[in-house]
Amino acid sequence: MSLKRCLGSMLLVLIGMFSNVLGAFVGVNIGTDVSSMPSASDVVAIVKAHQITHIRLYDADSHMLKALAGSGIEVTVGVTNEEVLGIGESASAAAAWINKNVAAYVPSTNITAIAVGSEVLSSIPHAAPVLVTAMNNLHKSLVAANLNYQVKVSTPQSMDIIPKPFPPSTATFNSSWNSTVYQLLQFLKNSDSYYMLNAYPYYGYTNGNGIFPLDYALFKPLPSVKQIVDPNTLFHYNSMFDAMVDATYYSMDALNMSAIPIVVTETGWPWQGGSNEPDATVENAETFINNLIRRVSNNSGPPSQPTIPINTYIYELFNEDKRPGPVSEKNWGLLFTNGSDVFPLSLSGSSQITGNSTTVFCVAKDDASEDKLRDGLNWACGQGKANCSGIQSGQPCYLPNNIKNHASYAYNDYYQKMHTVGGTCDFDGTATTTNNDPSYGSCIFTGSSNSSTGGGALSPTALGPISSRGSTRLPVSKVQFIISAACLVVVLL
Repeated sequence: MSLKRCLGSMLLVLIGMFSNVLGAFVGVNIGTDVSSMPSASDVVAIVKAHQITHIRLYDADSHMLKALAGSGIEVTVGVTNEEVLGIGESASAAAAWINKNVAAYVPSTNITAIAVGSEVLSSIPHAAPVLVTAMNNLHKSLVAANLNYQVKVSTPQSMDIIPKPFPPSTATFNSSWNSTVYQLLQFLKNSDSYYMLNAYPYYGYTNGNGIFPLDYALFKPLPSVKQIVDPNTLFHYNSMFDAMVDATYYSMDALNMSAIPIVVTETGWPWQGGSNEPDATVENAETFINNLIRRVSNNSGPPSQPTIPINTYIYELFNEDKRPGPVSEKNWGLLFTNGSDVFPLSLSGSSQITGNSTTVFCVAKDDASEDKLRDGLNWACGQGKANCSGIQSGQPCYLPNNIKNHASYAYNDYYQKMHTVGGTCDFDGTATTTNNDPSYGSCIFTGSSNSSTGGGALSPTALGPISSRGSTRLPVSKVQFIISAACLVVVLL
């Protein structure tokens, strides 16, 4: 056996041995409907710069998979919805897909999962009859390539297949899908895989007709009189996110299936929306994402499964401005394509948020009227002599293009220059002071210490390095040492 072959074989064995880890990770989805999509090498550089250790691709792009080689980043590749039927109808098509998109890249590229389609049952129901067959065909091809211990097969499904998710204890899958879902769950259990869930509290809230408060969707604490309690189990739900995950566990139980962990493959919050999407704001997106990271990082599960952490992928890395639909559909990204943050990101699962500062900033109040804000903005940019060039069209702080954002920028510029000589943060009652740095992405507010790198990185504490099934991953240096030692023994033998 050559040393090169030994290294490859030992690495696959070790990845299988150490892929299960204690704890939880937060990963990121990478969509590509972006008009100015960076090159694959630039995307990987951005991912590394933000210390993101788990990513999900919606396809198996060869440029990305090559660029990820040697990075150690755990990668979920995707079978597109257009490919599901062919793979479900042909075992040879599945084998060819594995050879082309997985076997050709491992072990250099750390592919650990295959997501078969995207919300197949709700988006392309005509493919449902062959979905599990497609998954089986892919799994058998992985077995043939001796990759089934490293690479798991699953399929992301939306909350739409659970018609009544609250209370969680009575949730069930849509009965019309029972046969397919049962086969799916049986496959996941037999192959030691996990259920992929796309869970969006944003839609749960905005489509909920006011049933649940916004704070519940944003992981914010609720007053005792507004606690969300399952009347059957008396479990208290501190977030809609937890309730959605638990509803899925209970739906599995209703089919007498258990011991299948859930990985949330998509969740997030849009930071900009149209005039009829008032909850898609930078403030809400920042609150949701940072609270989500803290929630996942505490390594606990939902009330019914407290010992099973909720590994989660945020939707998404970049804003996909080419996506059709409402304004919000184009603005889910954590980062701009130059790698700067849309809003400050939490460095860890603690309460610290990047961007907090001893500097006092002046920003517009949430409940201020637009007319008063417009008057305040005009005064600050005119008589107040604030530098308002940053909020002009095409400039870093122009988006989101709304009166509150522009007023905050102008108010703060005026306040930073004038508060030492008697200038106040009032603007006819429309402004307030805060220690939270309002800078986001490449928009840097006057007085910010965040002028060079933006909002901060998603650190290893927040984003891994932890795999979806659970066990402590050895540092790369130690793995390399073990591999080298083992191969030396082989060579000597």
